[in-house]
Amino acid sequence: MDAADAEDVLRVHSAGLVEPETDMEKTVQLTQEKLKRDFLEEGPARNVYDLELKERGPYVMKYDRSGRVALLAGRGGHLAVVDQHTLAPRTEFFVKDRVRDACFLHDGSMMAVSQGECVYVYDEHGTEIHRMDKHRRVGGMEFLPYHWLLDGSLRGHTSEPVQLGDSPGPHERDRHALVPLQQRIPREVLCHKGSPITSLAIDRAGRYMATGGGDGKVKIFDLRTYKELHSYRTYGGAPTALDISQTGILGVGHGCHTTFWRPEALKVRTREPYMKHQLSGKGPLESLRFRPFEDVCGIGHTGGVSSIVIPGSGEPNLDSMEHFTNPYADVKQRREAKVRSLLEKLSPEMIAMDPDSVGGIEESNLIQRQQRLRDVAEEADARKAAEKEADKNKKEKKRMRGRSKIAKKLGRKQKNIVDENVIKLKELREKERAEKARERNANDGDDDDGEDAPTALKRFF
Repeated sequence: MDAADAEDVLRVHSAGLVEPETDMEKTVQLTQEKLKRDFLEEGPARNVYDLELKERGPYVMKYDRSGRVALLAGRGGHLAVVDQHTLAPRTEFFVKDRVRDACFLHDGSMMAVSQGECVYVYDEHGTEIHRMDKHRRVGGMEFLPYHWLLDGSLRGHTSEPVQLGDSPGPHERDRHALVPLQQRIPREVLCHKGSPITSLAIDRAGRYMATGGGDGKVKIFDLRTYKELHSYRTYGGAPTALDISQTGILGVGHGCHTTFWRPEALKVRTREPYMKHQLSGKGPLESLRFRPFEDVCGIGHTGGVSSIVIPGSGEPNLDSMEHFTNPYADVKQRREAKVRSLLEKLSPEMIAMDPDSVGGIEESNLIQRQQRLRDVAEEADARKAAEKEADKNKKEKKRMRGRSKIAKKLGRKQKNIVDENVIKLKELREKERAEKARERNANDGDDDDGEDAPTALKRFF
């Protein structure tokens, strides 16, 4: 069975949106109270709640990749991690600094918090494990799971954002939207003329971008052509929070209102929104995030956090090949996913504007190719010169061979030592040499008896 056929067979679930039964009904009129009372079962109905936290607000609410835990970060220094299955807090602690933004890292066990003048990293128990002193007053942080990079940006500056890795952050609150993730700015799009960008979101496929400006408009751009497709007008305030769900539903937070548009609203302009929700007296909204693999949307505002149900916003099929997306993973599975994710980590140089640049064929340019060959040759020559210089400065190793062996050295030292045994040995050797000399002389005397013999018989003596 082919992979495409297997995918179609295994995808037994599909995301379902709310559809009206008659032409007189509209989905935008469906409130969360009616949805919870008449249509939701007990399990999904638990995801509709309001958590009042007025003392430390406004709050930012974000989820991890699996949607199992949520991070609540209050501007007044309150941080909490809440299990979304049991709605019980896993950890809760307070910091004495102002919290600008916070987000999870690869999973729910680590979080990055921009507070005061630095960025801090905490574990799941609230213990500080790292501090980034060089990155100050960072906002709009996002973690890139495929590159293991933490990105952030400075609010209110037109220069390049603060880089907590090798790439700028995707949320730049200025009149220019920085779409690419590179050290330099390869593309600059003027989104809202004369108005700052208050929020920005990019869909899952990376084809469409939604920007919210101070002029009260939400504009949709095609990232393949960098042209504006259409725009939507908001009321009650500028759109301060934007997010696009896994299925393509666009969520807009403006003032104390939230408006949700169908997936078709990114491609073509639609007349009516999909759903609405109002949070009276709690605006402007600080954050709006869809929960992965669930039809839930988390909203952070000045009065705390709220959770609502948006049918059809979550991906119903879980991809087991994606790391840290299993909400029911145990400790062993999380440890294995961490190791595999590190082994499959992508290089920051692979971040590019063109999605087809990786794995493609580079255009032939004679000048650039010759320059590249010269650079490679210069690097090779420099490497060889460095190796030769290192060989010259390297000391010759003293090899222990022949006369330099330790046994030979000890033997030579032993010859200089004179004791009784050495004297006796010398006398004994002298006697042996004297006896050998006498025997040799005696043999020479026996040979003299044959001197008078004839020449032919001398060989017998």
